[in-house]
Amino acid sequence: MPTARRTQQERRDQAEAALLTAAAELVVEQGVRSLTLARVGERAGYSRGIVTHHFGGKQALVERLARATQTGFVPGLEDVPPGLDRLLRLIDGYLGRLGRIEVFNQAFLVLWAEAATQPDLAPIFRERDAAFRADLQADVEAGIKDGTIDGSVSAAETATAVVGQLRGIALQRLLDPGSVETEALRRSVTDYWRRALRPAG
Repeated sequence: MPTARRTQQERRDQAEAALLTAAAELVVEQGVRSLTLARVGERAGYSRGIVTHHFGGKQALVERLARATQTGFVPGLEDVPPGLDRLLRLIDGYLGRLGRIEVFNQAFLVLWAEAATQPDLAPIFRERDAAFRADLQADVEAGIKDGTIDGSVSAAETATAVVGQLRGIALQRLLDPGSVETEALRRSVTDYWRRALRPAG
């Protein structure tokens, strides 16, 4: 039986996925400064023209990569309503994923760290971090509202602290994988936040 021909959209999606994977690999290996459209195309098996056609330029490619590498890092939360349970699942899931960190996750962390000294990257990652904090803040606010989180807790400060903790552990895992016991940490860190946020009394 003949194989069905791929549609133009399917071919486009496949090419974009291959180009983003190639870009992620190059970022992990040599950092964002070494990233060029020509090198991405070569790594993915396409011409530079195809990369330009998909992304237009390096900045657009990096922005797309930043979004692709963060999307869906902790799966299974889409149908969980905002609140303490979702917050704890996110923390546990994030640390669990670090135990099997993939090239896209590594690329995100490299880009995030380099954003501190790269003016072109900084706005992208300020936006990404703001979205992450807003997501966590909504969980804390929902938990305060339903009584599972202490009403005296600052939702904004908690969100900032959780992001800082998770990103910091992730960077340690990237730099020295053997020094970070993710399975032990996912239990202790999740339990810490459960205890820290519980209502007083």
